[in-house]
Amino acid sequence: MNLPILDLAIFLVYMVAIVVFGISFSFRKRTANDFSTGGGRLPAWALGMSIFATFVSSISFLALPGNAFGGNWNSFVFSLSIPIAAWIAVKFFVPLYRRFNSESAYFYLEERFGTWARIYASVFYLLTQLARMGAILYLLALPMQALFGWSIPIIIACTGLSVIVYSMFGGLEAVVWTDAIQGIVLITGALACLGVIFWTIPGGVSASLITALEADKFSLGSFDFNFSNSTFWMILVYGLFINLQNFGVDQSYVQRYISAKTEKDAIKSTWLGALLYVPVSFLFFLIGTSLWVFYQVQPELLSIEIASKADQVFPYFIVNQLPAGLTGLLIAAIFAAGMSTVSTSINSSATLILSDHFKKYIHPNPSEKTSLRVLRIASLVMGLSSILIGWAFNGVESALETWWALASIFSGGVLGLFLLGFILRKTTSRQAGLAVLGGVLVIGWMSLPAILKLAGTDFSWSQPLHSNMTIVMGTLTIFVIGFVLSSFSKSNSK
Repeated sequence: MNLPILDLAIFLVYMVAIVVFGISFSFRKRTANDFSTGGGRLPAWALGMSIFATFVSSISFLALPGNAFGGNWNSFVFSLSIPIAAWIAVKFFVPLYRRFNSESAYFYLEERFGTWARIYASVFYLLTQLARMGAILYLLALPMQALFGWSIPIIIACTGLSVIVYSMFGGLEAVVWTDAIQGIVLITGALACLGVIFWTIPGGVSASLITALEADKFSLGSFDFNFSNSTFWMILVYGLFINLQNFGVDQSYVQRYISAKTEKDAIKSTWLGALLYVPVSFLFFLIGTSLWVFYQVQPELLSIEIASKADQVFPYFIVNQLPAGLTGLLIAAIFAAGMSTVSTSINSSATLILSDHFKKYIHPNPSEKTSLRVLRIASLVMGLSSILIGWAFNGVESALETWWALASIFSGGVLGLFLLGFILRKTTSRQAGLAVLGGVLVIGWMSLPAILKLAGTDFSWSQPLHSNMTIVMGTLTIFVIGFVLSSFSKSNSK
């Protein structure tokens, strides 16, 4: 389907403007510290918008309305866990990272357990970001292919290269300020879309909401304490652990803590990013439910094929029901959601490659020129690798299931190791290593059915817990094993 000239022009102008704006920061970059932390001069509101924009990837922009359209508001419980995780972050994590004179989130793990812990966390973070960026680029290309009619590999390459350019030359300042703009664009686009739905929906807003309420579309799920199904409590616990991982051990969040001018500003930015996501996710769910009502009373406007694929309903509405001009804005908003997350991952990964690998094993005291060169080369390599992985996602049966399986394997153990070192002061390096080994085995065992399914094999078994509980059980296993082992030890950590 070809877009009107006006919509295509709005989208292209947005893309060019973002790239040019991001590159403009390269003229003021002088040190590696500027590239990784913005020189500690970034305002709290911009950092908060950047944290928010990192939360809202293109997956969220398309998947949340799709969840509400095809089901209910059970997944919204994930958003309700964010303020809890944010409170823990501002009370414990932000002060901890602000005390260390290191741009690496895993410097603390090395101080606590030794070099192996830092390498372990850093490598698995890089693997997670590669999988994440590849999944986002691919999932972003799916609706764009339907909208523009272009090939998926071309869309992935063009989007990835655009983000690489300003991330590679502009550094964290470019990432944060473009994130702030992109956050505003996606909020504006979502509000405009909801306004159009409410304005054009037959029967008016109140009648529509009553229809959805009678159909139980606003349900948050069962309140049974059942962790084998997607109940309210299962999603809440899963969300709490995922968001503790984000705020506690995710390099991109830690960089924002140390990029703020003061600890007070770091706390403000954390609260802003976390609390802003809750009403915006509410907005996305409301869009999905409103779309369900919209097409319930006008079924002739939606084909059976599209209706059976909930994630495609929102893009279909954008192209077919929105007025000219607004369609281009919404497409720009979807790209904004994806580009902000990918640019953050590129910058944080490059920072880790310099601090955790290049400085430790190749050149302990590089010059500023060398450090900047390494940061830019690392940004280029990570960005190009994400494009290749995005191409590899093309053809998988379910990109979301593939991403969830990879994320569980790559990121589940790091949070457990961090909490083990942070809470249990007498756990030794060897005990922590044994605990991580046990946790990784549990994560592998719980992830194996999903991996076998993705591989196309028929062999599998039923898990006693929901697949989302993988990170929860992996984290708890590491912590419990570490606790038991340290209980028999009289040695003290540093």
